[in-house]
Order: sequence, then C-alpha cells, then structure tokens
Amino acid sequence: MRIWHQSFTVLDDVPHYRDALKRHLTAAARTGTTVELHGMAPGTYPSAYPGTHIGHLYLTNLHKEQFVRAALTAEEQGYDAFFIATIPDTAFEEIRTLVDIPVVAFGNASVAYAATLGSRIGIVNFIADLEPQLRRNMATYGFDRLVGPIVQVEREFTDVMAAYADPGPLLQAFRTAARKAIALGADVIVPGEGPLNVFLADQGVSRVDDVPVIDSLGTGLALAEVRAEAWRRTGLHPARTGLYFSRPDAALVKAAREFYYGAGAGAGAGAGAGAGDGHDV
Repeated sequence: MRIWHQSFTVLDDVPHYRDALKRHLTAAARTGTTVELHGMAPGTYPSAYPGTHIGHLYLTNLHKEQFVRAALTAEEQGYDAFFIATIPDTAFEEIRTLVDIPVVAFGNASVAYAATLGSRIGIVNFIADLEPQLRRNMATYGFDRLVGPIVQVEREFTDVMAAYADPGPLLQAFRTAARKAIALGADVIVPGEGPLNVFLADQGVSRVDDVPVIDSLGTGLALAEVRAEAWRRTGLHPARTGLYFSRPDAALVKAAREFYYGAGAGAGAGAGAGAGDGHDV
C-alpha cells in the first residue's frame, strides 16, 4: 500500500521535523505500507515561515493549488490514498471531488477519532491565527458541538523546531496549555499542527494528567490505511452528488486548470511545484 503524505511545510527547510516525521510514520504504518513524504515547493514562503501566510485567507487559499496538484498526481501515479497532513485540512473539500482514491485530512480524522474517547475535545496548537479556520472547518463537518476550547501553546514555530534538541521547555508549555483546555472542559486533547504533534509523539506524550492526547498524524495514517483497504475491496468513496461532492468531468478540470495555471497544469504535479520534496518512509 502506498500513501502520499502532503505537508504544509517545505520539508527540507525543517530537517528536524522531517526526520522526526519519517521516524514516527515508519513506526505507525502497517507492515506493507509505504508512506511517501511530500512538502510544499521550495520558496513557497518568502516571509516569516509559515504562520504569516496561515493568518490571511487569500494566501491560505493560494496554497491549496499545491495540494490539489499533488492529489491529482497521486491518483495518476497509483497511490492508494492521499493524506492531507496539516490541521487546517487544506483543500480537503476540493480534492475529494477531484479524485477517487481515498482522501484523509488531519483535522477531520483526529477530531472524529477523539470523539470515540471523550465528548468535549480541546485543540492545543501554537498558531493562534488558525482558530477561525478550525472553527469553520469543524462546523462544516458537523463537529462544532464536539470541539470546545482551542488553546495556544506559548511558543513560536522556531521554538517548536528548536525543541527537538531541547525538549523540556516545549513539553512544559504544552502541558500548561493542555491543563488550561482541561480546566475549560476538554476531556480529550488534539495537538494541532504537524510539528507539535510529531514532537509530542517523539517524546511519548499520550496523556496529560487523566486526559488522553491524540496522535493526530498517526490517527490520520491509520484511517488512510483503512480507507484504502475499503476502496480496494468495495470502491468506497464519498457521495458524488451536489456542489460539495460531485466530481466534474476530467476534461472540464483539465481545461480550467490550464486556463488559470498554464499548459501542462491539467495533468497533476508531475512537472510542477509541490511534486518534489519527497521522501520515502
């Protein structure tokens, strides 16, 4: 089984995260599953990385194109599933209308799984600007009644990267934020953003006091494996009705993509941004 993992980071820009991600997904994958790591194209983030972009709707939406292109390529190349490995679930709704291979998204999968362990889910992340998008996504999924407090760890992206060498301060900051979410009623914690999630998994953090902490990336990978297996056996895929689920004719998609992105864009990411930065797991 081959699964395409798509990050919102340029993976080679963050080698500590990339290497920890590889270790973690290698350990989490079933025997016989290959997870291939892919990141954003080099140069995607010319300013403060990548939080400045996440705080602005237009910039966030521009980056969807790399995810769409990657998913089209994954299907063309015979992957068994496509894993959107970022908590804002970038382009999840669009992608699942364009491909038949299973599409699994970090935020959607981790909150759905957390609901099997508790009834009020707290999200603990480090990019405060994500909260409006996370709230909107959860309402779209029908999960808004499940998700309670969204609490920020008092650390920046660079602090999370530095924590791979010196874990103590970030571990304490995470526990402080998680306890705040617990005091606000959370009985399950979902760690937001892949770098924080992988750091916690690397450190063996699965609980804070009496409250479970979900391994969001491990959960997403497990769901991708289950979905891929079901798709192989039965062809299971989402509804194909209405604006949010129907799959447009491939020729229409190709023509529209080439109009906006130039000749050759209608096929996937084989020759374009987002196709590289790949690493086998």
